[in-house]
Amino acid sequence: MKPDTLSAKILAIRPYSLGNSVILVLIASTLAYTDGAFHRLPALLCLLFALFMQCTANLVNDLCDTLKGADRPDRLGPDRAAAKGLLTHAQIKRGIAFYTVLAILSGFGILFWALEHHTLIYGGWELVVVGALCVIFAFLYTAGPFALAYHAMGDLAVVIFFGLVPVTMTYYVMVGSVSTEAVIASFACGLVIDTMLMLNNFRDVEEDRKSNKTTVVVLFGRQFGLWAYLALGMAASLLCLSLIHWGHLWAGILPQLYLFAHVRTWRMMVRIDHGEQLNLCLGKTARNILMFGALFAMGFLIG
Repeated sequence: MKPDTLSAKILAIRPYSLGNSVILVLIASTLAYTDGAFHRLPALLCLLFALFMQCTANLVNDLCDTLKGADRPDRLGPDRAAAKGLLTHAQIKRGIAFYTVLAILSGFGILFWALEHHTLIYGGWELVVVGALCVIFAFLYTAGPFALAYHAMGDLAVVIFFGLVPVTMTYYVMVGSVSTEAVIASFACGLVIDTMLMLNNFRDVEEDRKSNKTTVVVLFGRQFGLWAYLALGMAASLLCLSLIHWGHLWAGILPQLYLFAHVRTWRMMVRIDHGEQLNLCLGKTARNILMFGALFAMGFLIG
């Protein structure tokens, strides 16, 4: 791939991972629909905010991991724009600013719609605070002297900001409250999406040790990472089953089909064990996450 091209800029935002944001808003929207409160415009704005924030976080991660030595040109994982010299640091910084501004503009759109339709309990300040935290933690994940990803807190950040926050807040904007079902669904999504991070950390454990990047896999070992990957998907499926108690039969049953694909990917992960070939599992994990989201959303729509 040639430097400073459109392909390099697309690579930098990691398009294979953007489906994560889509399923979060999709599931929150289907929940709102079942409650008779779905609205297209705020759903679209929430989707744009989630996508732009993920692009920001991916670019910050690309730049900071290169500056801190965690990403090198010979890394085992997919190519990184900064590490490979496909984009200059200045270009990536401009991209970070660009997507951050777009996210903030989308956030203002969400706020104005919610204020106009009187769905907010605290006059809009709750959205301002949550939006600001999303921006701050997009940077704190890999930037700064106490980057979360470098202190074994990356998984917690993923569950919160790729689960709890986007699902419950998308639902809240449209419905005006947060239900137990929305909270359960948000944690299920966060756990499933964290399988991607767990796999990345399992693959990169030796590189991370050399660069003083402390992930949970570095902290507790490769076997922990292997079993944690399996456990995350299983825990998410169990959370879905709990929704049957709240009358969402198919939202509890359909996501169980995800487990077959998840276990197969885990078995491939066990078989490959280490090296660049684990990237095959990364692609399948991204597919599994999309499958989970589609099945979960379909289950809510069916009833």
